[in-house]
Amino acid sequence: MCKVIWLYFCLLKCLFICTLSAREELELVTLQYPPYEYKDGDTVKGIAVDIVKEAFRRIHQPIRIEIHPWARAIKKIKMGDADAIFTAFKTPERELFADYSNEVLIDQVISLYTLKKHPIKFDGNLTALARYRFGVVRKVSYGDTFDRALKDDVIKFIMISNSGESNFQILLIGRVDIVVSNQHGAKYILTELGSQNKVKELNPPLQSTPSYIAFSKKRKLTNIRDQFDKVLKEMKEDGGYQAIIDRYQM
Repeated sequence: MCKVIWLYFCLLKCLFICTLSAREELELVTLQYPPYEYKDGDTVKGIAVDIVKEAFRRIHQPIRIEIHPWARAIKKIKMGDADAIFTAFKTPERELFADYSNEVLIDQVISLYTLKKHPIKFDGNLTALARYRFGVVRKVSYGDTFDRALKDDVIKFIMISNSGESNFQILLIGRVDIVVSNQHGAKYILTELGSQNKVKELNPPLQSTPSYIAFSKKRKLTNIRDQFDKVLKEMKEDGGYQAIIDRYQM
């Protein structure tokens, strides 16, 4: 009898291992947005990348992360050609096709940047900046405050780039007056460009906005989303989340 029970449990264990090994690899998409996510040679790195990898490691879910221009990444989620996207701000339009996690992946403080030699002042009122040219990244949401200003035509002159790096490059050559970016991304990009002494942040910041991982509704991955939420919350409680943040000295 004991031998039969032992064989039964061995069979269950084998079935469990086979189930894990048979899990399909998920395709995750994101953009080149250092230090949160970026490609270094053939390797995708970054704060958000490391958090996402650790969360999926804990639920034994294999993943593959691809870097695309943000507009293409959004389209892949909308069409069901990829499984999940990060680091995405939550908007009503995106919620129609994207199943957002409940746990915040990472908070981003959004600010405005201009050349130090430019006498632009900002008191928190975007209407006062209506005459200036703004640089933004294609299909990127910058939070309710700026997105609403764009929608209401408060911001009238915009130039669209495909990446944060390109956005700051057109600022440096004078094609735009102001660039919108999250603080950590701006600091990283300007350091890489060797231009941190040429650009200043306008205060106050626009807002602090939570960003998430979101799953394509066409892929029907609500169960995976719930598992991701559970382990991300655990990571925040057990110190794993903060340890990743600390590695990047943020």
